[in-house]
Amino acid sequence: MKIDLHNHTARCNHATGTIDQYIERAIELDIDIYGFSEHAPMDFDERYRVSFEDMGDYEADVLRARERYRNRIDIRLGYEVDWLPGHMDDRVLKADVDFLVGSVHFLEKWGFDNPEFIGGWEARDIDTVWRDYFAAVEAMAESGRFDIVGHLDLIKLFKHYPTTDIRTLARPALEAIARSGMVLEINTAGLRKPIAEIYPSRTLLEEAFALHIPVTFGSDAHAVTQVGAGRDLATALARSVGYTEAATFHRRKKQMMKF
Repeated sequence: MKIDLHNHTARCNHATGTIDQYIERAIELDIDIYGFSEHAPMDFDERYRVSFEDMGDYEADVLRARERYRNRIDIRLGYEVDWLPGHMDDRVLKADVDFLVGSVHFLEKWGFDNPEFIGGWEARDIDTVWRDYFAAVEAMAESGRFDIVGHLDLIKLFKHYPTTDIRTLARPALEAIARSGMVLEINTAGLRKPIAEIYPSRTLLEEAFALHIPVTFGSDAHAVTQVGAGRDLATALARSVGYTEAATFHRRKKQMMKF
């Protein structure tokens, strides 16, 4: 079973291609379950996400595609939601979707993974940034609002590494994820970023496996050519750590399947 739940559409304003093009590519790659998880609307950083006004159209587009392709591929509907206290909205958190991906892209409104704001690293202590990042992931997991943890160690994107053992920094967040029942995605977008590595690292994936945290897979595609990219590497990584099943979601209910 091939599952790919984390993918975007042109409605986020920084992706290209039509929904049909993404789906047709997924079919070419024999993906069985393909999910759209558009960047959810929020009253902050609006230019990089779908708008509240377009929320209904996005959901309708995906649901119509689900019907059109029902005999060829299983389409799932979701959102990727930024964990940013004070800016998340119940219209998203209570949306009638299959799943919600919770992701940390901001630390006190600093977009640490955005090349536009890479200069922000220069004035910060790297260990403190990593601690703050995993504290945010921990709080996100403890909120109980999300199904999937997006790109667990995104903070490594620009190769700023802490002096403290990463396992020590991530442990409270991983324990919170385990308690919450959330799923950890194996996200291949890092392969096309400066870090050139899957999220999460083998080290953190091994920690997750020891805590019995389930996994799923996501391309985090923002272009049709990125659909399924790195899939074989992600699968091989998961299997080498010990995973044999991946999660998918229907109406917020988790389903485990062999991969």
